[in-house]
Amino acid sequence: MSTRTTAARGLLSALAALFVLAGCTSSGGAAHPAGGGSPAAAPAPGGAAGGYEGPRPQDQNLLAWTGDPNDAGHVTAQSAAGVGGRVTLVRIVLRQETTWSNIWLGLAGLDPNAQLSNCQLGVYDATGTLRAATPDISPQLMTDPVAKPLALAKPFTAAPGTYFIALLLNGNWATNALTLKSTGAGISVNAGLTPPNLRYSTVLTGQNALPATVNLAEQSTSTINTGWASQWYGIS
Repeated sequence: MSTRTTAARGLLSALAALFVLAGCTSSGGAAHPAGGGSPAAAPAPGGAAGGYEGPRPQDQNLLAWTGDPNDAGHVTAQSAAGVGGRVTLVRIVLRQETTWSNIWLGLAGLDPNAQLSNCQLGVYDATGTLRAATPDISPQLMTDPVAKPLALAKPFTAAPGTYFIALLLNGNWATNALTLKSTGAGISVNAGLTPPNLRYSTVLTGQNALPATVNLAEQSTSTINTGWASQWYGIS
C-alpha cells in the first residue's frame, strides 16, 4: 500500500511541474526570468538596435542622393578661372532602376553681379556616355539660394549601376559669393579610389556644353585638391 501511495505522489509532483513549465512557456516558448521580469524584446527584423535606420532619400520625396542633405553643411566656392569650362563629376551608385527627371543642387550663396552663361547639369554612365542634361541653368544660379530641382531636358530610366552627375559652369562670378552645398572635402572623398572610379573629379577644360562622351580614365583631382569640395546632389 505504501509503495502505491509513494508512486502516486511522485506522479502528481511530476504533473504539477509539467503544468508550471507549460505556463512559463505559453507566451512564446521562452521561460520568464526569475523575479517576474519580462523577457528582452527582440531587435526589429533587419534593423539596427531599437529599429532605427538612418535617413533615406524616400523620406524626403527623393529617389537617390549623394549623401544625407542634413550633412551637407560645408559651403564650397571656387574661382571662375579655377572651374570655368571644366566638367566636374560626382559619382553616384544606384542600387535599383531609377527614372531621373530632376537633379537637385544645393545652392548656398548668390553673386548678384555674376555674368553666367552655358551652365549645365548632366548625367554620364560608367562608360562616359552622356545620358541626359539640363538646358542652361544660369538663371537658376542667380536666384533663391536653396536646394532646388533642375529639370533634365528629357527624363531617362537608369538601370542599377554607377553614374556621374556632371556640373559645368561658365562666366564670371565672385569666388566667395556663388557657393554650393557640399557633403565632404574634395581630397578625402576619393580615399581608396583611382580613375575611372573616382567619387569626385574633373575632366576636360574649355567646354561650353557638356560633351556627348568623356574619358573617365582622365579623371583629375588637381582642381579638387585646391578646395573645390564635393557638391551635394539629389535625384527626383
